[in-house]
Amino acid sequence: MLLARRLAAAATALSLIAGGFCILLAAAAVSPAKAAADSCGDELTVLPSPVAPWKGAPLRVMVVSEKPLEGVLSLVAPDGSVAAKSADRHGASPYSWFAEVATPAAGTWHATLAREGAAPQCAHEIVVSARKPEPMRTPSGSFWQVRNSWNTTSEALFSAWIEKLFDAPPEQDLSWKVWHEVLRDRSRNFLFNYLGRDEDSVKGGLRPDCADFVYFLRAYFAYKMGLPFGYSNCSRGFAGKPPKCYQWFDIEHPEVTRPAPPPEQEVVASVTPAAATPPAPKPGLLGLFSRSQPPAEASADPAAIPPANPPPPKPKRPANFSEYLRDVGDVVHTGAVRVSANDDNTDFYTVPLTKQALRPGTVYADPYGHVLMLVHLVPEANGTPGVFLAVDAEPDGSITRKRFWRGNFLFVHEASLGSPGFKHFRPIVRDKGGALRRLSNAEIGKNPNYGDFSLEQSQMSAEDFYDRMDDVMSPEPLDPVKAMTDAITSLNEQVKTRVTSVENGRKYQEKTSGDTTMPDGASIFETTGAWEDYSTPARDFRLLIAIDVVRGYPDHVARRSDRYAIPPGKSAADLKNELQGVLASELAARKISYTRSDGSQWTLSLKDVVDRAANFEMAYNPNDCVELRWGAPDNSQESSTCKRHAPAAQRAKMSDYRTWFRERHWPTHA
Repeated sequence: MLLARRLAAAATALSLIAGGFCILLAAAAVSPAKAAADSCGDELTVLPSPVAPWKGAPLRVMVVSEKPLEGVLSLVAPDGSVAAKSADRHGASPYSWFAEVATPAAGTWHATLAREGAAPQCAHEIVVSARKPEPMRTPSGSFWQVRNSWNTTSEALFSAWIEKLFDAPPEQDLSWKVWHEVLRDRSRNFLFNYLGRDEDSVKGGLRPDCADFVYFLRAYFAYKMGLPFGYSNCSRGFAGKPPKCYQWFDIEHPEVTRPAPPPEQEVVASVTPAAATPPAPKPGLLGLFSRSQPPAEASADPAAIPPANPPPPKPKRPANFSEYLRDVGDVVHTGAVRVSANDDNTDFYTVPLTKQALRPGTVYADPYGHVLMLVHLVPEANGTPGVFLAVDAEPDGSITRKRFWRGNFLFVHEASLGSPGFKHFRPIVRDKGGALRRLSNAEIGKNPNYGDFSLEQSQMSAEDFYDRMDDVMSPEPLDPVKAMTDAITSLNEQVKTRVTSVENGRKYQEKTSGDTTMPDGASIFETTGAWEDYSTPARDFRLLIAIDVVRGYPDHVARRSDRYAIPPGKSAADLKNELQGVLASELAARKISYTRSDGSQWTLSLKDVVDRAANFEMAYNPNDCVELRWGAPDNSQESSTCKRHAPAAQRAKMSDYRTWFRERHWPTHA
């Protein structure tokens, strides 16, 4: 950590003295110079919340370290009493502690991180005001002021905030109907009303999809901490070409909104990419609340470009953070996360597959158009595999925590799909001329605050990728039965999440007349409207792959026998037979229930789901009854309540597209 680059707003870096402890204190709105001068070292960072503490708001304190230090975080009141303490250390690079006092007294507080019985070696202070301070000012006409820089400290705080936001025991099912339910949970969101403007009480009504979601989380943290933020207007990939970004929009110019690039833009960009400028969008109903269409791809014939229309009125500048997020959500999509790894003109960069790099806040780009964010690493223990936990947003707006495994994190190299894998947000810095810009891959590799750009994932086969991830999550040999049971648990979670999606579709059809329009070709996987919200082609495609993984797990153990703790004297054949028996037993024992068309419940075992894999090749259409969507056999008691079928023309298209699912081959746009 470089002291000269410490977060200015209420963040002070401190050091833990060997054999002792360090008292951690931070004052609100500390200047960079003062933060550096008051620092006891650079192994610890402390951040109080809100930015200007006062007695009328809870006092929260976060302490973050890159090293696995031991200690108890205590908040000491002005009268010397310990008002709150916590020995609960979160994370595994970075490591973090949290403590809170609901009604802090006015005066000088002390935050301490101490080993048992050790004496203090340094001290800092948190001053709690008796009166509510004036909110931090922003320039006239602006709602966001860039006052800090992205560096190792701000990245560590971002990771710790993300981990706390989605914290829960790994065995707990964690989901929310909409993303703002997470942010408005004060027990989770350390930055709730951090700016002192009651900013988290504003209702925005946003329902981000998976790509929007990761951008929104990064933007939220940057907004609170006064950090720079930006986003790109990109294509999705077309005609054998990977996704590509054309324009970048930073927070200091939010009025420059981002329409879809015109058909000629790819042609122009290929000749003079720097010359591309964002035209204003056509005004729509409610302006900022309309959603733009995906970027159009290039025409092969520049002469075929139609004459330009007269320029529309200048777009409205967003007046608040919620309006700004609507603008971001109108533009970003999964193509922005899948841009080729060697491309500098993108919002993300690829990282090495190491425990240090795969920290909370790391984004995963699925090659088939899905995006997730890592939130926690559950360490390996007693032969039970370690596992990364991640969150994602579904088309219906729900947020769910998931385990890393082959059924959720797909990995394949195909030129037209771009670069899949784990990525970090590209750092945004202020240039010498004062403008904001993103660091290039080469600059990230040389930057002492980062240095983690890597192309290694681009050079890995799928098996190499998953083998490396197994090694990162579980460095020690695994108990093969526990490892396979963990994979079955992951499949079970995936099926349970599908229950919610199919049920949302059933409820939608109950209150909607007519049929949902079905797109043509590969667009069934990426579109807008009711089909995107309530169909499940992408989810079912992944489910089929997940079923393959679980079915083949005994063979996988035999292939990678060196990774498993095989009992002495037991042959590979004996172990395979044992695993097949455990697999059959576990699949039969696990149950899920769904609501049939008449409102009654029907229970399936996980074995039923696996056995119906072929039926899931045509079970994604929301115009079909839920019984068909769960693969119910014809003329069975289960299917007797089915009263709805997709139109014949849609069923015919599904039959044509079935080979994609049967062969597990994601289609690309022609």
